[in-house]
Amino acid sequence: MGVNPKEWAKRIIEGDIRAASRLMRDIDDRMPWVSEVLKELYPHTGRAYVIGVTGSPGVGKSTLVDVLIEIFRGKKLEIGVVVIDPTSPFTGGAILGDRIRMQRHSTDSGVFIRSLATRGSMGGLSRSTSDILRVMDAMGKDIILLETVGVGQDEVDVVNIAHTSMIVMIPGLGDDIQAIKAGILEIGDIFVINKCEREGAERMEREIMMMLELGARREDGWTPKIVKTEAIKRKGVKELVEVIEEHRSFQEDPERKKMFLQKALRIELITHLKDQITTRILDAIGHEEGLSRAVDEIISGRIDLYSKSEEILNRLMC
Repeated sequence: MGVNPKEWAKRIIEGDIRAASRLMRDIDDRMPWVSEVLKELYPHTGRAYVIGVTGSPGVGKSTLVDVLIEIFRGKKLEIGVVVIDPTSPFTGGAILGDRIRMQRHSTDSGVFIRSLATRGSMGGLSRSTSDILRVMDAMGKDIILLETVGVGQDEVDVVNIAHTSMIVMIPGLGDDIQAIKAGILEIGDIFVINKCEREGAERMEREIMMMLELGARREDGWTPKIVKTEAIKRKGVKELVEVIEEHRSFQEDPERKKMFLQKALRIELITHLKDQITTRILDAIGHEEGLSRAVDEIISGRIDLYSKSEEILNRLMC
């Protein structure tokens, strides 16, 4: 494909939706040409504010995001939305289609919505997520809402990519505090008790407060907030936006901004290095054919798994 990276980047910076959509699709498909465009876009990024929204299926994340879009648009802000869906084991694609729940914003030129599959990522985010957020940033989006799939010990990547991380929960699931114990207490800047009209909302709020009080003081000094909402009726969402803005103001401290950026870029750099090393190794051994030969050697007993790994790596390093 004959692509002029500078021209393609210029189109995206100017807000060309078709160019951005094509680039995002090819980022997700790991097409080689995208890296040159991303290099051109990089100096035009760093302005968007990313809000992560995570929680178990059925807690109303998409409804909450839908109402947040409405409120932010009322403030004349440009909005990007990235929805991470579970991956189909058969096609590798997204299987929930959360974008359908936000269709009323589809004709609004100030809202850009993109769904991604996790593609088997153990952290709950696709490898493409940070690059696609950066494209939306370069497009001039003021706020990017990142809705992630699931919540638990292995699905906390959102904290490394979002400036504000919201944990959405609902009372009555029977495992309320178990979910909090599963490694998310440390990542939540804001705990949202959605569907708060349900029985048990007050108890859930007290239990979260107790756990936050018993927990260690956060390194950044922020005290997580608890907000009760009934998103489908738009109750409590304006108050939630006020808390988001409070956390954003808190994050504006130069030292905190530097700390967040250092952590985020460190993790992203390591991820990109791993991707590049994996790609080079697969190129060196001939991808599927080479992998099959290596596996056959191990199965036959001619070599063990560890020695074969070292052999492949040594071939690459020479």
